[in-house]
Amino acid sequence: MLTSIFYILKNMNKTFQTLFDTYNWDETLASINSKTAHDVEYALSKTKRDLEDFKALVSPAAAPYLEQMAHMSKMTTKKRFGNTIQMYVPMYLSNECQNICTYCGFSMTNKIPRRTLTDEEILKEVAFLKAKGYDHILLVTGEANKTVGVPYIKHAMELIKDQFSNITIEVQPLDQHEYEELIEANLYAVLVYQETYHRDEYKKHHPKGKKSNFDYRLDTADRLGKAGVHKIGIGALFGLEDWRADSFFTALHLKYLQKTYWKTKYSISFPRLRPHSGGLEPKVEMTDRDLVQTICAFRLLDEDVELSMSTRESEVFRNNIVHLGITSLSAESKTNPGGYTVDPQTLEQFEISDERSTELIAEMLKESGLEPVWKDWETFN
Repeated sequence: MLTSIFYILKNMNKTFQTLFDTYNWDETLASINSKTAHDVEYALSKTKRDLEDFKALVSPAAAPYLEQMAHMSKMTTKKRFGNTIQMYVPMYLSNECQNICTYCGFSMTNKIPRRTLTDEEILKEVAFLKAKGYDHILLVTGEANKTVGVPYIKHAMELIKDQFSNITIEVQPLDQHEYEELIEANLYAVLVYQETYHRDEYKKHHPKGKKSNFDYRLDTADRLGKAGVHKIGIGALFGLEDWRADSFFTALHLKYLQKTYWKTKYSISFPRLRPHSGGLEPKVEMTDRDLVQTICAFRLLDEDVELSMSTRESEVFRNNIVHLGITSLSAESKTNPGGYTVDPQTLEQFEISDERSTELIAEMLKESGLEPVWKDWETFN
């Protein structure tokens, strides 16, 4: 009996890091690059695919099979999600940040005007977004615990919770009890990107601030799972390191989380480096074809996971990718606090590429035979 209790307590303290530390980056990348056409064809022939199959689907050997992958991804997505695209919109609350990140316009070293929205300004932004039809909102801040810590975030959520079916946040990683506190304020989902799973490269891009702690960030999804958040969004910032390896470790993370916190829903995002104040160039280029290959690989690995695409990508790319696996789309995004109505001139976190209005995006989807969904469930208190 004591042995059983000890085993349970021991495993309660395990996180993804335990599994992650059994992998070597260079060996993983070499394994991906060694996959052959036979491996790709075998993966495509299966109805249930594992992580070795995923390696094959993101490998160089899969490039000639992209059209087949895209067709299969399209059919799989349609079977599971129908002809619908979930619409959401980001709203930036603050550009205050205590971290140094080489790729971000909000980095502490960038000499920019800092702004944190007041209650009045938050409500003004919300009124604009509600008039556009949005019912799913993503609240975003820089990572500045003193200025935009849990009290500020919770207050902002309570201020607007009656106006949205669900609220998602993308803020600094928090402790488990802090997530539990936000769940009480109607928190629905949390997005937390590892940026890159390459430990040494991560340190180069995050030399100072709480975000420089690779392990604390890596364990964030575990804290979310233990807190009982409804949905967790993960991903890598493609361009910081080799996209094939970062894709694999994102997939490894996803499968671990699904097995460990099986009541939770999951989403994957696919951001590529975009221009910002600071101008970091990608270490490894990810072409449009590479990104399509990655998205299709994730859909073929998991038919249930939500795949999200932001306005970082171009009009042409987004017009096409909505048919090939994406289930969630943003539109008319502003990546600066108050960018919709309060202060459009403040510095953006990064430049968006697709600047079309919400109405034009909705029209594009309908003309493509897809139905934009603004609300998919009702909250009853």
